[in-house]
Amino acid sequence: MQKLLGRKVSNAGRRLKEGEDFLLLSWDYSLFSWINDAAGSHPAIDAIMRFLSKDAEYLFYLAVIVYCFTRKGKDRGMVVQALVSACLAFGIGFVLSHLFYRDRPFVTHHVHQMIEHAANASFPSDHSIGSFVIAFSIFLCRKKDGVFWLILAVLIGFSRIWNGVHYPTDVISGAIIGIVSALVVYKLFDKLVWRKRSRSRSSRPFPGDYSR
Repeated sequence: MQKLLGRKVSNAGRRLKEGEDFLLLSWDYSLFSWINDAAGSHPAIDAIMRFLSKDAEYLFYLAVIVYCFTRKGKDRGMVVQALVSACLAFGIGFVLSHLFYRDRPFVTHHVHQMIEHAANASFPSDHSIGSFVIAFSIFLCRKKDGVFWLILAVLIGFSRIWNGVHYPTDVISGAIIGIVSALVVYKLFDKLVWRKRSRSRSSRPFPGDYSR
């Protein structure tokens, strides 16, 4: 009797989980279709979206170089944090892409594919990870500059859906991975700097203390 009851509960739980997955995928695909269906009907917008998907990421690489070589020491520290954050974020993304492999939208559905792309893992979006991890790293150190880069990151993520190479959850998950990675590394660096300053202060002799 207990085994039968346990089996029924297990089956009910499995059906509930499958239902939740179906609802999530249904919502995800519906939003994807709503955005992607507009592609191909507006040549000017299509051109902008192609640029955002294919070339806008290079603006982030350029920003890293500019902040590193033309700004103050604090900005160089920001660049180091951004690079470490990117390594962490892409590492997480690599693991997730193998644990939860998902085909690209153009592999399993009829879509408006506006750019060429390999039929590899769709989840999570590497473009979203890369743009958000750098943008948020900048935002944590330079708020005004960071707002611009975050807006650009959002536009890049949107363009990946528009062009038919990512689902919305691919982009959202990439953004979350990038933001959380940047925040974690920022907090760790902040603690390390605070400890370093505390040790340097404690090593200084007090006024009138000639025992050292």
